[in-house]
Amino acid sequence: MTQESNLSKLKSEVQSSQELHFSVLQHENEKLRNDIEKMRSELRHEIDKVTAGQRLDLNLERGRIRDELSNQSAGTSNLTNKLDREIHALKAHLEAAKYDLIKYCIGTLVSISAVGLAVVRVLL
Repeated sequence: MTQESNLSKLKSEVQSSQELHFSVLQHENEKLRNDIEKMRSELRHEIDKVTAGQRLDLNLERGRIRDELSNQSAGTSNLTNKLDREIHALKAHLEAAKYDLIKYCIGTLVSISAVGLAVVRVLL
């Protein structure tokens, strides 16, 4: 009987030791889960922060490129307008020169005709 009682005590001690060990393991497991969840949360936060920073940088770069394109477009428009004005001025100058040439040619022809008629009249 003493042997049975010793065996029973040993069994209860082993069982209590196992329960204690199991509860310690459960506590450590829960603690590790909490730590993992905390790390996940921190990692998500850091990822969101980096993503937001990259998005902001990308938007700033887009804005800078848009401004640069706008400036280049304005410069191109200014150059196009300047070229159009210069071409128009050259065309006007060419037309004026053509008009003057025609005027002097007609004047020369009329003068030569008058001199020719005067010579014919003198000779006849």
